[in-house]
Amino acid sequence: MHSITDFITTHTDQDRPDAGPFEVENRATLQVNLQGTVYAKAGAMVASRGDVKFSRKGVLADGVGKLLKKAVTGEGMTLMKMEGNGRVWLADRNKRVHVLELDGESLCVNGNDLLALQSSLAWDIVMLKSVAGALAGGLFNVQVSGRGLVALTTHGDPLVLPVTRTRPVHTDPNATVAWSGNLAPDIHTDVSLGTLVGRGSGESVQLRFKGDGWVMVQPYEERPALAGR
Repeated sequence: MHSITDFITTHTDQDRPDAGPFEVENRATLQVNLQGTVYAKAGAMVASRGDVKFSRKGVLADGVGKLLKKAVTGEGMTLMKMEGNGRVWLADRNKRVHVLELDGESLCVNGNDLLALQSSLAWDIVMLKSVAGALAGGLFNVQVSGRGLVALTTHGDPLVLPVTRTRPVHTDPNATVAWSGNLAPDIHTDVSLGTLVGRGSGESVQLRFKGDGWVMVQPYEERPALAGR
């Protein structure tokens, strides 16, 4: 039990002169120290302070290629543009926040799990070329590359698994959060397992990662958002 004064003191945001562009305020909230432009998942803003302008990122601004990909895939990720000088706090369904710094690298992330990225980073929608992939759902992801910060979210603590040429990794598509951009997963369908546990099981359709890199999974099967919902 806390007095109101103690509660406010404990949970009040602390001004830190050494704070970076992205700071994990608590495990489920990202503080963006905005000086310019940052892109974030639409609807993720929970509070802001300062001179900040919010706008939905127009799909045509990214070119016809991305517009067509969104139309074909039904990709549920929509970005909002945050401009100005101030602070913005972002959160997504109490999921845990993780900030990664890319230094000329690339990663692929499930659109549901991308929270924010600096405008210095490039992004594109990547699709798995498989009919089985479309049936599995949630397999249209976002590739982020360049130099800058990107914030991801997970349900619970993530598990990162190394992938090597001699030790491939299989994952449930709905539990897969992100992977190194040099990997190109394919679809592995276990017909016998699907027959045993039913067509609705995620285990019967798996992502198979081969090569040299890593893959991040979460202890939760996140169903993809459907287009128009």
